[in-house]
Amino acid sequence: LANMSHEIRTPMNAILGFTEILRRGYSRDGADAARHLQTIHASGTHLLALINDILDLSKVESGRLEVESIACEPYALAHQVVQAIGVRAQEKGLRLDLFVDGRIPETIHSDPARLRQILTNLIGNALKFTEHGGVTVSLALDAQTDPARLRIDVRDTGIGIAPDHLETIFHQFTQADGSTARKYGGSGLGLSITSQLAELLGGEVTVESEVGKGSTFRVTMPLVPCDAPRHEEDVAGECE
Repeated sequence: LANMSHEIRTPMNAILGFTEILRRGYSRDGADAARHLQTIHASGTHLLALINDILDLSKVESGRLEVESIACEPYALAHQVVQAIGVRAQEKGLRLDLFVDGRIPETIHSDPARLRQILTNLIGNALKFTEHGGVTVSLALDAQTDPARLRIDVRDTGIGIAPDHLETIFHQFTQADGSTARKYGGSGLGLSITSQLAELLGGEVTVESEVGKGSTFRVTMPLVPCDAPRHEEDVAGECE
Protein backbone atom coordinates (compact mmCIF):
# COMPACT_ATOMS: atom_id res chain seq x y z
CA LEU A 1 0.00 0.00 0.00
CA ALA A 2 2.84 2.40 0.80
CA ASN A 3 4.48 1.73 -2.57
CA MET A 4 1.21 2.07 -4.47
CA SER A 5 0.28 5.27 -2.63
CA HIS A 6 3.65 6.81 -3.50
CA GLU A 7 3.42 5.84 -7.17
CA ILE A 8 -0.12 7.17 -7.49
CA ARG A 9 0.63 10.39 -5.63
CA THR A 10 3.48 11.42 -7.94
CA PRO A 11 1.47 11.76 -11.19
CA MET A 12 -1.55 13.08 -9.28
CA ASN A 13 0.55 15.93 -7.85
CA ALA A 14 1.72 16.82 -11.35
CA ILE A 15 -1.82 16.77 -12.72
CA LEU A 16 -3.21 18.94 -9.93
CA GLY A 17 -0.21 21.29 -9.84
CA PHE A 18 -0.11 22.10 -13.55
CA THR A 19 -3.91 22.28 -13.74
CA GLU A 20 -3.84 24.93 -11.00
CA ILE A 21 -1.18 26.89 -12.93
CA LEU A 22 -3.42 26.90 -16.01
CA ARG A 23 -6.51 27.82 -13.95
CA ARG A 24 -4.78 30.84 -12.46
CA GLY A 25 -3.40 31.99 -15.82
CA TYR A 26 0.26 31.81 -14.80
CA SER A 27 1.37 30.56 -18.21
CA ARG A 28 3.40 33.14 -20.07
CA ASP A 29 2.24 32.23 -23.57
CA GLY A 30 0.58 29.54 -25.66
CA ALA A 31 3.74 27.43 -25.90
CA ASP A 32 4.06 27.51 -22.12
CA ALA A 33 0.46 26.36 -21.71
CA ALA A 34 0.99 23.61 -24.28
CA ARG A 35 3.94 22.25 -22.28
CA HIS A 36 1.83 22.22 -19.12
CA LEU A 37 -0.95 20.36 -20.93
CA GLN A 38 1.55 17.85 -22.25
CA THR A 39 2.80 17.21 -18.71
CA ILE A 40 -0.78 16.75 -17.50
CA HIS A 41 -1.52 14.34 -20.34
CA ALA A 42 1.67 12.31 -19.75
CA SER A 43 0.97 12.14 -16.01
CA GLY A 44 -2.61 11.02 -16.65
CA THR A 45 -1.43 8.32 -19.04
CA HIS A 46 1.11 7.11 -16.50
CA LEU A 47 -1.53 7.08 -13.77
CA LEU A 48 -3.95 5.06 -15.91
CA ALA A 49 -1.23 2.52 -16.75
CA LEU A 50 -0.36 2.20 -13.06
CA ILE A 51 -3.99 1.64 -12.09
CA ASN A 52 -4.34 -1.02 -14.81
CA ASP A 53 -1.20 -2.75 -13.52
CA ILE A 54 -2.52 -2.73 -9.95
CA LEU A 55 -5.86 -4.18 -11.08
CA ASP A 56 -4.14 -6.94 -13.06
CA LEU A 57 -1.83 -7.69 -10.14
CA SER A 58 -4.75 -7.96 -7.72
CA LYS A 59 -6.58 -10.34 -10.08
CA VAL A 60 -3.52 -12.54 -10.50
CA GLU A 61 -2.85 -12.72 -6.76
CA SER A 62 -6.49 -13.54 -5.96
CA GLY A 63 -6.60 -16.25 -8.64
CA ARG A 64 -9.42 -14.45 -10.45
CA LEU A 65 -7.63 -13.47 -13.66
CA GLU A 66 -9.36 -15.43 -16.40
CA VAL A 67 -7.38 -16.72 -19.36
CA GLU A 68 -8.50 -18.42 -22.56
CA SER A 69 -7.05 -21.24 -24.59
CA ILE A 70 -8.04 -20.52 -28.18
CA ALA A 71 -6.34 -20.59 -31.55
CA CYS A 72 -4.12 -17.56 -32.22
CA GLU A 73 -1.33 -16.69 -34.64
CA PRO A 74 1.87 -15.81 -32.73
CA TYR A 75 3.69 -14.09 -35.61
CA ALA A 76 0.66 -12.01 -36.63
CA LEU A 77 0.12 -11.02 -33.00
CA ALA A 78 3.79 -10.06 -32.51
CA HIS A 79 3.68 -8.06 -35.76
CA GLN A 80 0.66 -6.11 -34.52
CA VAL A 81 2.43 -5.26 -31.25
CA VAL A 82 5.60 -4.16 -33.04
CA GLN A 83 3.59 -1.98 -35.43
CA ALA A 84 1.74 -0.36 -32.53
CA ILE A 85 4.90 0.36 -30.51
CA GLY A 86 6.97 1.29 -33.56
CA VAL A 87 6.11 4.99 -33.20
CA ARG A 88 7.72 5.04 -29.77
CA ALA A 89 10.91 3.54 -31.21
CA GLN A 90 10.97 6.09 -34.04
CA GLU A 91 10.60 8.95 -31.56
CA LYS A 92 13.75 7.74 -29.77
CA GLY A 93 15.62 7.05 -33.02
CA LEU A 94 15.81 3.31 -32.28
CA ARG A 95 15.41 0.24 -34.47
CA LEU A 96 12.58 -2.18 -33.71
CA ASP A 97 12.89 -5.38 -35.73
CA LEU A 98 10.84 -8.57 -35.85
CA PHE A 99 11.90 -11.83 -37.46
CA VAL A 100 11.32 -15.58 -37.33
CA ASP A 101 14.27 -17.90 -36.67
CA GLY A 102 13.48 -21.05 -38.64
CA ARG A 103 9.94 -22.39 -38.88
CA ILE A 104 7.23 -21.89 -36.27
CA PRO A 105 3.60 -23.01 -36.16
CA GLU A 106 1.23 -20.58 -37.79
CA THR A 107 -1.32 -21.20 -35.05
CA ILE A 108 -1.01 -22.13 -31.38
CA HIS A 109 -3.50 -22.41 -28.53
CA SER A 110 -3.13 -19.61 -26.01
CA ASP A 111 -4.80 -16.43 -24.81
CA PRO A 112 -4.11 -13.81 -27.52
CA ALA A 113 -5.02 -10.85 -25.28
CA ARG A 114 -2.65 -11.94 -22.50
CA LEU A 115 0.10 -12.88 -24.95
CA ARG A 116 -0.24 -9.43 -26.52
CA GLN A 117 0.03 -7.89 -23.04
CA ILE A 118 3.21 -9.88 -22.34
CA LEU A 119 4.82 -8.75 -25.60
CA THR A 120 3.71 -5.14 -25.14
CA ASN A 121 5.21 -5.04 -21.63
CA LEU A 122 8.53 -6.60 -22.65
CA ILE A 123 9.03 -4.58 -25.84
CA GLY A 124 7.94 -1.35 -24.16
CA ASN A 125 10.29 -2.05 -21.25
CA ALA A 126 13.18 -2.74 -23.64
CA LEU A 127 12.60 0.54 -25.49
CA LYS A 128 12.40 2.49 -22.25
CA PHE A 129 15.84 1.36 -21.10
CA THR A 130 17.54 1.67 -24.51
CA GLU A 131 19.10 4.93 -25.69
CA HIS A 132 21.15 3.72 -28.67
CA GLY A 133 20.79 0.83 -31.13
CA GLY A 134 17.45 -0.86 -30.86
CA VAL A 135 15.28 -3.80 -29.92
CA THR A 136 14.95 -7.10 -31.76
CA VAL A 137 12.02 -9.46 -31.34
CA SER A 138 12.53 -13.01 -32.59
CA LEU A 139 10.23 -16.03 -32.68
CA ALA A 140 11.55 -19.58 -32.85
CA LEU A 141 10.64 -23.18 -32.12
CA ASP A 142 12.47 -24.59 -29.10
CA ALA A 143 12.77 -28.27 -30.03
CA GLN A 144 15.12 -29.06 -27.13
CA THR A 145 12.13 -29.47 -24.81
CA ASP A 146 9.58 -32.27 -24.94
CA PRO A 147 7.06 -31.27 -26.05
CA ALA A 148 8.46 -28.44 -28.18
CA ARG A 149 7.68 -24.89 -27.10
CA LEU A 150 7.42 -21.51 -28.77
CA ARG A 151 10.30 -19.20 -27.83
CA ILE A 152 10.04 -15.41 -28.09
CA ASP A 153 13.17 -13.34 -27.43
CA VAL A 154 13.11 -9.58 -26.83
CA ARG A 155 16.71 -8.40 -27.10
CA ASP A 156 17.82 -4.80 -26.53
CA THR A 157 21.06 -2.82 -26.57
CA GLY A 158 20.17 -0.87 -23.47
CA ILE A 159 21.66 -0.24 -20.05
CA GLY A 160 21.53 -3.86 -18.91
CA ILE A 161 20.94 -5.29 -15.44
CA ALA A 162 23.56 -5.95 -12.78
CA PRO A 163 23.98 -9.65 -11.85
CA ASP A 164 22.91 -9.08 -8.25
CA HIS A 165 19.57 -7.65 -9.43
CA LEU A 166 18.65 -10.39 -11.90
CA GLU A 167 17.07 -12.60 -9.24
CA THR A 168 14.70 -9.87 -8.05
CA ILE A 169 13.86 -8.18 -11.36
CA PHE A 170 10.47 -9.94 -11.51
CA HIS A 171 9.51 -8.99 -7.95
CA GLN A 172 6.78 -6.41 -7.40
CA PHE A 173 7.81 -2.74 -7.17
CA THR A 174 11.41 -3.72 -8.04
CA GLN A 175 13.74 -1.91 -10.43
CA ALA A 176 17.46 -2.28 -10.88
CA ASP A 177 18.21 0.53 -8.43
CA GLY A 178 16.95 3.90 -7.22
CA SER A 179 18.67 5.86 -9.98
CA THR A 180 16.88 3.74 -12.59
CA ALA A 181 13.48 4.66 -11.16
CA ARG A 182 14.40 8.35 -10.99
CA LYS A 183 15.71 8.53 -14.56
CA TYR A 184 13.33 6.21 -16.41
CA GLY A 185 10.22 6.20 -14.22
CA GLY A 186 7.86 3.30 -13.78
CA SER A 187 6.49 1.47 -10.78
CA GLY A 188 8.32 -1.84 -11.10
CA LEU A 189 5.05 -3.74 -11.57
CA GLY A 190 5.28 -4.46 -15.32
CA LEU A 191 7.79 -7.32 -15.20
CA SER A 192 6.12 -8.93 -12.20
CA ILE A 193 2.78 -8.98 -14.00
CA THR A 194 4.42 -10.21 -17.21
CA SER A 195 6.05 -13.12 -15.41
CA GLN A 196 2.80 -14.12 -13.69
CA LEU A 197 0.81 -13.86 -16.94
CA ALA A 198 3.29 -16.17 -18.65
CA GLU A 199 2.92 -18.69 -15.83
CA LEU A 200 -0.87 -18.55 -16.17
CA LEU A 201 -0.46 -19.46 -19.84
CA GLY A 202 1.75 -22.43 -18.96
CA GLY A 203 5.00 -20.65 -19.87
CA GLU A 204 7.74 -18.65 -18.21
CA VAL A 205 9.88 -15.53 -18.66
CA THR A 206 13.64 -15.57 -18.08
CA VAL A 207 16.31 -12.92 -18.54
CA GLU A 208 19.99 -12.70 -19.44
CA SER A 209 21.76 -9.38 -19.21
CA GLU A 210 25.10 -7.61 -19.13
CA VAL A 211 25.50 -4.10 -17.77
CA GLY A 212 26.12 -1.59 -20.55
CA LYS A 213 25.44 -4.11 -23.33
CA GLY A 214 21.76 -4.91 -23.04
CA SER A 215 19.31 -7.58 -21.98
CA THR A 216 17.40 -10.48 -23.48
CA PHE A 217 14.02 -11.42 -22.06
CA ARG A 218 12.88 -14.86 -23.21
CA VAL A 219 9.28 -16.08 -23.16
CA THR A 220 8.66 -19.80 -23.67
CA MET A 221 5.10 -20.93 -24.33
CA PRO A 222 3.54 -24.39 -24.75
CA LEU A 223 2.40 -25.41 -28.20
CA VAL A 224 -0.23 -27.85 -26.95
CA PRO A 225 -3.57 -26.49 -25.76
CA CYS A 226 -4.55 -26.52 -22.11
CA ASP A 227 -8.10 -27.67 -21.41
CA ALA A 228 -9.70 -24.22 -21.38
CA PRO A 229 -8.05 -23.02 -18.15
CA ARG A 230 -9.99 -20.32 -16.33
CA HIS A 231 -8.17 -19.53 -13.13
CA GLU A 232 -4.65 -19.59 -11.78
CA GLU A 233 -5.16 -22.80 -9.79
CA ASP A 234 -6.60 -24.56 -12.87
CA VAL A 235 -3.66 -23.57 -15.09
CA ALA A 236 -1.10 -24.71 -12.55
CA GLY A 237 -2.60 -28.17 -12.51
CA GLU A 238 -3.23 -28.58 -16.23
CA CYS A 239 -0.11 -27.10 -17.76
CA GLU A 240 2.69 -28.43 -15.57
